[in-house]
Amino acid sequence: MNTQNKEKTTYIAGHRGMVGQAIWQHLDDVGYENLVGRTSDALDLRDPHATQDFFEAKQPDFVVLAAARVGGILANDRYPADFIGDNLAIQQSVINAAHETGVERLIFLGSTCIYPKHAPQPMSEDSLLTGPLEPTNQWYAVAKIAGHKLCEAMHRQHGDDMLTLMPTNLYGPGDDFDLETSHVLPALLRKAHEAKSAAPDGSDASVTLWGSGEPRREFLYVDDLADAVRFVLETPEDEIREVAPEGMLNVGVGEDLSINDLMALIQEVVGHDGPIEHDRSKPDGTPRKLVDTSRMEELGWSADTSLREGIEKTYEWFKERVTSNVER
Repeated sequence: MNTQNKEKTTYIAGHRGMVGQAIWQHLDDVGYENLVGRTSDALDLRDPHATQDFFEAKQPDFVVLAAARVGGILANDRYPADFIGDNLAIQQSVINAAHETGVERLIFLGSTCIYPKHAPQPMSEDSLLTGPLEPTNQWYAVAKIAGHKLCEAMHRQHGDDMLTLMPTNLYGPGDDFDLETSHVLPALLRKAHEAKSAAPDGSDASVTLWGSGEPRREFLYVDDLADAVRFVLETPEDEIREVAPEGMLNVGVGEDLSINDLMALIQEVVGHDGPIEHDRSKPDGTPRKLVDTSRMEELGWSADTSLREGIEKTYEWFKERVTSNVER
């Protein structure tokens, strides 16, 4: 491991989002001394000229590209042009500026939604571009595929050290709990919380799940992803390329569960005992999304946080931050 990285300038693009905040905090905790970030108000990463100017001024040694437009099925369906357009623009601006200014290493954060809807389980990195995508999040997925391929192309043509981490479904403190834009875990956590003692007779109201509740999903606590980023930053490139020639690494926990079982676990954590209903007019999405984490395990990294522990921590954050803001 190269601990000298801690003295170098590390730019975290998207440092105010859930993922970026977790990465910033984790790197700061382990001694990274020169972290750099800019809010979207101060720097619009969709603007290539502004992005280039920033890189030339700050001359970062390392870049973690966590900035993205993100959201769940509903948001992807309502704003397809924004999801593909904004993400393509951000990626192009940052990756090109990193190349032009000679960044030592860039880590691009993708998503396992890049894999085909019916990819063999668990999904390995070799599954990329072997079949059709899940239609409900294809706009985001296409952008993330393009981002990875741009990193791969930069390495192939110019020798740039650009790597891609493909995390499974993320959750944790700082998550989006807006039911219009959130992913499934924070949405169900909020629904269960709000359903407590909400029925007319004072009992717990019902919670409605989209679809059948049978699709299976894998969930990674955001602090574990932050540690994976730290691990990859400190691992020599030749070791990574030996197991990942194209520079792509899945990051997950290696276990999944059904949405129905997730809901049962959330009910236990929240203390909700109302009925669970299913709106079968809504889509299920991909039947299963479990990633093959063997490459990261071969390099020596694995996740530490159990799903129950992660949900408990996330729920405490939700009660302290989100519900208190609503009450005010």
